[in-house]
Parts: sequence; structure tokens; C-alpha cells
Amino acid sequence: MLTRVAAVLARQRMARAAPPGVDARTWLEAVAEDTYEMVAGLELVTPVLLTSVPGLTEIVWPGTEVIAVGEDEPLKDILNRLDADQVAVISGDAPDLPPLLVGKLFRELGRARITVSPAERGGAVALACGLPVPGWADPDLDAPDPVAALRAQAPGPRMVATTPGWHRLRTPDDAARLDPGLEGWDNTRALLTAR
Repeated sequence: MLTRVAAVLARQRMARAAPPGVDARTWLEAVAEDTYEMVAGLELVTPVLLTSVPGLTEIVWPGTEVIAVGEDEPLKDILNRLDADQVAVISGDAPDLPPLLVGKLFRELGRARITVSPAERGGAVALACGLPVPGWADPDLDAPDPVAALRAQAPGPRMVATTPGWHRLRTPDDAARLDPGLEGWDNTRALLTAR
């Protein structure tokens, strides 16, 4: 049976997206915790937190592995430190990401080596691959067009698949993209309601 990890990547730069009136560190913690809570609720995967933010361990459930990463450490190096057959890495600034999209990433690995969920306005909200990461691939969630970049790196067609995309919270204005009708993202919702 395949071992699967769903890893949330929370980096310090996420604090720059705090809306006016919200403390940057509090924002980063709330958004990362909501993203982690979604991942931790998935079945048949092991949640992991990858973070460059000191002291972020309090947002995870007991027993969750927390791996310290460099703020600019290449994603390929980070993923190759994980112990699993397959991994999905989710950007920590996607607190309202539907869990179904993570499942679709894993499903598409049946026909491709890497699957990407593109982010609106560039980058990726998540990607999945088998481990070790294919030697030809240099994945980056923040690349302007990660799908095109990975397809250019791939040695053949159909190595990189896409799934439906989503949005990330990368600027203070992005909080307006959150849909109050969607379940989840409770910590982020509470911060926005309080301000």
C-alpha cells in the first residue's frame, strides 16, 4: 500500500498578506492553521508541517511531524526529505482550499509524474509527485507559471498534469476572495470578523 504525505508549507513571507488592522504574525498563524486543519482531516494521508517560521508547532495536532525549512530552500530539496511514496505539498496561504482538490492531485499521479493545482494570478496552490522527486523536475509553488516550467523540464509529454486551481492569500486584498459560505477556515474567519 502506498504511503502518502500531505504537507503544508508555511513560510515567513505569508505574513505580508495580513489585511489592515490584523497583526502579521497572528494572520500567518491563523491562515497556516486553517490550511493544516484541512490537511489533517484528510483520510489515508499523513499530515506534515513544513515551516520556516519559528514557534509554529503549536498549530498542529499532537504527533504531527514538523520539519524546519529555509525561507528560500528549494521545494525539491524539502520534498526529498520526506519519508513517503507520494507527497502533496499545499501552500500554507490557502485556508479555504477544498479537501477534494488535494485528493485529485493524488489521483492524477496515476497518469503523470507530477500534478499541479494552479493558483489564480500565477504560481500553484499545491502540487503532488512521487518520491524521490523526479530528477528532471525543479518544482516551485511561487513560479509565475509552474505548469509551463515543469512541462519544459519534463523529458516527454504527459509527465505533468493539472487539476482544478484555487486562490492563495498573498496580498492584503486577497482576503476578499474568501467565500463566507464555504466551511472551514475558522481561524482566518475569526480574525477578519474581529477587525
